[in-house]
Amino acid sequence: MLEIENVSAGYGAVPVLKSVSLRVKRGEFAAIVGPNGAGKTTLFKTISGIVRPTSGNIRFDGHDLLAIAPSARAHLGIAHVPEGRQIFPSLTVLENLEMGAYTPAGRHAWKDNLEKVHQWFPVLAQRASARAGELSGGQQQMLAIARGLASSPKLLMLDEPSMGLAPTAADEIFERIVAIHSGSGLTVLLVEQRVAEALHYADRGYVLEGGRVVLEGSHDELKSNDRIRQAYLGM
Repeated sequence: MLEIENVSAGYGAVPVLKSVSLRVKRGEFAAIVGPNGAGKTTLFKTISGIVRPTSGNIRFDGHDLLAIAPSARAHLGIAHVPEGRQIFPSLTVLENLEMGAYTPAGRHAWKDNLEKVHQWFPVLAQRASARAGELSGGQQQMLAIARGLASSPKLLMLDEPSMGLAPTAADEIFERIVAIHSGSGLTVLLVEQRVAEALHYADRGYVLEGGRVVLEGSHDELKSNDRIRQAYLGM
């Protein structure tokens, strides 16, 4: 579904991604892990069009993504849930979800999507009329994910969903993401620093260091790799 080939990108004269290649199959749960500054967020921004690559190719669902305006990429079925949540704090929970459903697919399936979102995140139904800024950090992250789901995406990109959350809240977010993937078959691409959890749940993982993919494989292959065990799993 998503094919990234030899993509390099950065900010001005500062290179961040260096010939990155990866593939995410339809229905797959893939994870990208690595240290701070490795280029994980830049990769997501390059896919969604915020950052323009200096070289390489990106194809999504048969489309040349680089030939499509960033504003149109969500309409192809890409939902990017950014780090830091970036919800609309002055709008209600329901209004935030409505903002996510601006794609044609999201508008068409609004009622079904809202029902699903409320099943996955019951607290959002309970607090539908509350201002989003009044929610706890974990609830705001749920809202950010739900807003992405409201667009009826084919690919859900989650950038550091556990960032800034207490361990119990982060655990709950992971449980909900896994439930969404297993219950819907939605393709998920996750960037996460909690490496153990990311590799435990993902079908396939990529390790990004210094802007390059240095390792890739199934979760079993990566979890048994001595470099991963020592550098990321504390083993």
